[in-house]
This record gives sequence, C-alpha cells and structure tokens, in this order.
Amino acid sequence: MDLKFLNIQSQQPQLQQNPAIAKTRQAQPSTAFERKAWETAETFEAVFLAQILKSMSMDIKSDGPFGGGQGEEVFQDLLSEQIANQIAANGGIGLSDSVYREILKTQEVND
Repeated sequence: MDLKFLNIQSQQPQLQQNPAIAKTRQAQPSTAFERKAWETAETFEAVFLAQILKSMSMDIKSDGPFGGGQGEEVFQDLLSEQIANQIAANGGIGLSDSVYREILKTQEVND
C-alpha cells in the first residue's frame, strides 16, 4: 500500500533490520524441505496469532446505526488474520522458530 500521500513511511524495512529479530531467526533455509518447513512454521504462528486477536476483539461491540452485522464480523476476522500474517512475517513472537526447529528434529529422527 502506497502511503506517500499520508507522509507515512512503511515500517517493514526497519523491522527486517532489527538486530533483536535477526538474533531469534534461524539461518535461512537452504533446501526445499527446509523452506517448506519454515513456511509451515510461519503459517502456524500466523494462525495462532489470528486466534488470539480474534478472541481479543470478540467482546468489542460497535455502536451506531451503521455498526454491527454480518459484514462487520467478516471484516473483523479478515483484519485479524492479516494483522497476524504481518506480525508472523516480521519476526512474530518467536513461535515459528520453535516450531521450525521441532519440524527439523522430527524429520531427523524419522530418517
């Protein structure tokens, strides 16, 4: 999304250069299996975060003549999912790193 008209710069590049995030993130996956394992772990974290965000906003009621309804519920769910995807893609809470390591451990044991 181009936010130049608002004079707001995207924070995504700063997040990727943050040393705290770089320390927690594992080395970049090199094989096809490692890339798929990383994508799976990141997706798992995004789904987990989306569930947390949805439960946080569950009791928020909208007021006014244009508030509420099925459309707002769908929008709120989609918004929670997109926020969770962005959090996971930008370092997340560290869950994807743990899941990724466990996937790799499980694969080593099963070989």
